[in-house]
Amino acid sequence: MTPVSEPTVAEATESIYASLRADNADLDAHIATLKAAMTREGIKQAVFDPTRLAQNNRSGRKLMQAYFRQRGVSVRFSAS
Repeated sequence: MTPVSEPTVAEATESIYASLRADNADLDAHIATLKAAMTREGIKQAVFDPTRLAQNNRSGRKLMQAYFRQRGVSVRFSAS
């Protein structure tokens, strides 16, 4: 039996983009998956492309950072 591989940070990030487009469906589960992947890969901060966010304005980005921070994930945004 082949072991099931854990999602990478990139895969977990893609799941979060999909969740955000789907009105935040299962967002907390995707954040938990991202947090676990970050721990495995030794990454301290999740990086998101602001152009892929549903709310790409300052208040939307700050809200996202606060929501993720409450769940133990530090977020920053890439320059686009």
